[in-house]
Amino acid sequence: MSTPVQILVDADACPVKDEIYRVAWRHEVAVKVVSNSRLRVPDHPLIERVVVSDGFDAADDWIAEAATARSIVVTADILLADRALKAGASVLGPNGKPFTMASIGPAIATRAIMADLRAGGDQIGGPPPFSKADRSQFLQALDSALVRLKRQA
Repeated sequence: MSTPVQILVDADACPVKDEIYRVAWRHEVAVKVVSNSRLRVPDHPLIERVVVSDGFDAADDWIAEAATARSIVVTADILLADRALKAGASVLGPNGKPFTMASIGPAIATRAIMADLRAGGDQIGGPPPFSKADRSQFLQALDSALVRLKRQA
């Protein structure tokens, strides 16, 4: 039997945890909620809270090491997305947009340019506010990714 599908959540700033739980329960897929501090998670056999040290990138390191081709990683962190993709995982942003091997390079480059602009004192603003449409797109993307991985079993 193949390794079961799992969802790994970069949870500290994740706005779609409740949506992840609902989809995971429907598909009967395990979820690991990874954070630097203790977060409230549902008391359910499919949901596991993983609290890592508060060291820099400790949650990212844990997720990157746990990620496999049978994992869906949910993160807004571009560098973690890159590491998870290299481990073979499927990666979704909280807005439902997938990170892919084709899109990760330009995303990393844009991130570096924005960091340089901020370091130079430019006022550049952040991403648009999280919306209901983002939440809906995420639900569809997570459901589709789970169906795809389960078919590959």
